Amino acid sequence: MKILALDTTGIVASAAIVDEEKTIAEFTVNFKQNHSVTIMPMIEDMIKILGIEKSEIDYIACSSGPGSFTGLRIGAATAKGLAHGLGKKIIPVPTLDALAYNIYESGRFIVPIMDARRNQVYTAVYERNGGDIERISEYMAEDINELLEYLESNSMRAIFLGDGVKVFRDRIKEYNDEHIFAPQNMDMQRAASVGALAAKNIDKAVDCSQFEISYLRLSQAEREYNEKNNITQ
Repeated sequence: MKILALDTTGIVASAAIVDEEKTIAEFTVNFKQNHSVTIMPMIEDMIKILGIEKSEIDYIACSSGPGSFTGLRIGAATAKGLAHGLGKKIIPVPTLDALAYNIYESGRFIVPIMDARRNQVYTAVYERNGGDIERISEYMAEDINELLEYLESNSMRAIFLGDGVKVFRDRIKEYNDEHIFAPQNMDMQRAASVGALAAKNIDKAVDCSQFEISYLRLSQAEREYNEKNNITQ
């Protein structure tokens, strides 16, 4: 079984091909380029290098959010287009789950944080149990200070990862210097993690028309419209 996995939910654009046992290929770019320009050439290059046909792909796995609204839509459109053209199903993988899956046993709670602007992060709290992760909180769009207070009130010492670390590292260390941060090879989105989780969740595969994105909150344009018109959610 071969799974083509995609993640375009942040600055990173990442594509991978995995099976049940290994990552066969991965192409990840962490640079400010438009994902709509980069993701398909990355996929085409991987397939060409491996010398396989697209028809050999059994499933498409796609990071389903939260994340950049534009990035999410590019990833979803790419996954749906490929799935429709190849007659394959899509396996949705929550972005935060895939980020947390980057970290193996650390003896700490795993807390991915994605910069959501306005002092907020997309986040959830996880524990590692051998080869699996367990999410022990809701998916959240949370003020960073409220997240840190939540961790402190529950005596949780965490390992943080994600693009929110660059923004909030100093604040996290000031709040509690016992928190640590993932090394650079683990701290950003990776399609290989999306694919590995997808391989464990084949039963969640859906037709391309049923694949949905999880935004967790309104877009900036929607928020500004609501504020202008005194609409509360």
